[in-house]
Amino acid sequence: MTDSKDLALCATCGTQFDAPLSSPPDSCNICDDPRQYVPPTGQAWTSLRELDDGNRSNKWEVDHIDPRVSWVSTHPKSNNQGDIGQRAFLLETPHGNVLWDMIAYIDDKTIEHIKAKGGLKAIVISHPHYYTTHIHWAKVFNCPVYTGAEDKQWFNRSDPDNFRRLIHGTEAVLAGVTAVKTGGHFDGSLVLHWENKLFIADTIMIIPSGLYDIDRPAGTASYSFMWSYPNMIPLWPDAILGIWEAVKPFDFDTAYGAFDTKMIRSKYAKKRLLESMKIFITKAGHLNHALFEESL
Repeated sequence: MTDSKDLALCATCGTQFDAPLSSPPDSCNICDDPRQYVPPTGQAWTSLRELDDGNRSNKWEVDHIDPRVSWVSTHPKSNNQGDIGQRAFLLETPHGNVLWDMIAYIDDKTIEHIKAKGGLKAIVISHPHYYTTHIHWAKVFNCPVYTGAEDKQWFNRSDPDNFRRLIHGTEAVLAGVTAVKTGGHFDGSLVLHWENKLFIADTIMIIPSGLYDIDRPAGTASYSFMWSYPNMIPLWPDAILGIWEAVKPFDFDTAYGAFDTKMIRSKYAKKRLLESMKIFITKAGHLNHALFEESL
């Protein structure tokens, strides 16, 4: 059996396949999907072992407001690092640690860092673009991985040890930590709610105009909603309403995005989500949609 570190890994998105690097698939189905892309240089493959060449490292940052939340990303960022530049979040809850979303690269220092904090009780992944090396991570930390049931066709590694848990609706993965099925970007897309925090990934994207909270003119959006972000294909109004209906029961004043330091802290964070949805579909020409009947 091929060591997990020697399995083929898409150099663009980081999806790991059952095939060895010496005999990779013809293409990556994640990148072939219209939501993602194959780079102009064409399909390329790597492996965890190849990535562990001393030229990259995982760097941690701690939330200065709530140090129970930290995030990790791989540096330096490049087109062939094995992911699309996202970050994964470590939530240190009273009932154990949860990893929200996934980066492909994992090294000994990352493992030591997480184990020193008590390991992981669960991994929750928002959508297939971040599935990457989740079976490898699950084996390292011996914990379940939660994903949306609708997206199981995007799995590219077998799971003989049954680490995966398919979520069919909103579900508590740990006491106080809730995976919320929103659909939208993917049919099984998830967000994660913990206390007053919402971890949103690509289901809801924090945009630059959302980062400033003082004297905001009317009509200023904070979030965006896309079927494909790199290819700039928007979501349709009914899908956006579905996201709102899923998130509406949960209060939050902090929203954490998937990239860089995209974060919103505001007592109006939830209100601004609904406002952004209404702005989004208004500018798309949908002026009489049921979303406009929603309020807080």
